[in-house]
Amino acid sequence: MIDLRTLREDPDRLRASQRARGEDDSVVDTLLDLDERRRSALTSFESMRAEQKSMGKSVSKAQGEEKVALLQRAKDLASQVKAAEAEAEKLGAELDELLQAVPNIVEEGAPEGGEDDYVVLETHGEPRTFDFEPKDHLELGEALGAIDMERGAKVSGSRFFFLKGVGARLQLGLLNMAMQQAIEAGFTPMITPVLVKPETMQGTGFHVAHDKEIYRLPEDDLYLVGTSEVALAGYHAQEILDAGDLPLRYAGWSSCFRREAGSYGKDTRGIIRVHQFDKVEMFSYVRPEDAHEEHLRLLAWEKEMLAKIEVPYRIIDTAAGDLGMSAARKFDCEAWIPTQGRYRELTSTSNCTEFQARRLAVRYRDKDGKPQHLATLNGTLATTRWIVAILENHQQADGSVVIPAALRPYVGLDVLEPSK
Repeated sequence: MIDLRTLREDPDRLRASQRARGEDDSVVDTLLDLDERRRSALTSFESMRAEQKSMGKSVSKAQGEEKVALLQRAKDLASQVKAAEAEAEKLGAELDELLQAVPNIVEEGAPEGGEDDYVVLETHGEPRTFDFEPKDHLELGEALGAIDMERGAKVSGSRFFFLKGVGARLQLGLLNMAMQQAIEAGFTPMITPVLVKPETMQGTGFHVAHDKEIYRLPEDDLYLVGTSEVALAGYHAQEILDAGDLPLRYAGWSSCFRREAGSYGKDTRGIIRVHQFDKVEMFSYVRPEDAHEEHLRLLAWEKEMLAKIEVPYRIIDTAAGDLGMSAARKFDCEAWIPTQGRYRELTSTSNCTEFQARRLAVRYRDKDGKPQHLATLNGTLATTRWIVAILENHQQADGSVVIPAALRPYVGLDVLEPSK
């Protein structure tokens, strides 16, 4: 959540952030009012508590009518103390509830606006010119015996699929290559849980009560993750880390689950937008002052991975209104998809500043030994959707697909051939 001290000292910063996101900036005044009333109630409570403690000594020394009067005053004061404490707790709960709903403050320099207001920062490679009619990834995948959507739907419903044969080998090779790169860069590899508690999901920045993208198991009060970021963000919840161990970098491999509730009719063909997929996710814990540079490092590692699959791609600076709850800044890497004639997202990396760490109570001790909230960042290193870009960009006229050179040792094949 946002820092109350920042809110008090520079409320206009949050107002500007809310406007950039297309959100109501009047929430700032509501927060300031609640904060002032809560602090006033706490002051009143503490003052009366001090008087109550002092009066206890006076009562023990008093006699006669004076003692009767003091006892009555003590009784009245006890009632007032209880009411003041209840008022402070009520206002504190209201303030906390509202803070939980306010998104992170947008980083200076991020574009304003919504989904279509991104800024293209870099473009790498040129879209290939085919001397034949290119096939889409599903037609290629079916001919290769790599993707089976029909049986996926039979077994689990729409937007589920099987990767089989060379398709399974391609995904395993891709994710293993991503994990190996992460290990070489100093990340600790992690196989993470895919079911998490509500406080972990909420703490990461997902609104469990209203987010229609999240699968929930109501009997167990557990949630299926849409990214291993959730489990990795909760890994150090309620802990104070050793500053000497920072930065801490983890690479999480997990299956991911999304309901895709708002995407009916969109990308229904193939494996672009599905309910279950696998992903390798980078996650960093750093000092807040190091977060900006760490964000650029995560982006550089994503670019390194994209270069290995040899596809044209671009990097966009995502507009504030499309950032999501936790991100202060987000860069997306989008690969060229030939049959769609456009770029589609393959990776993203987000700087969440101290937002998640405040919600999850993850801190470190500064040089004076004082606990401070740290910053968290995340970035996708590879995911099932990459198969779409690989198949379409590296297809040949005979329906075969050439495996990018860097990926071949992990797949064990140079070329994927159509099934006989």
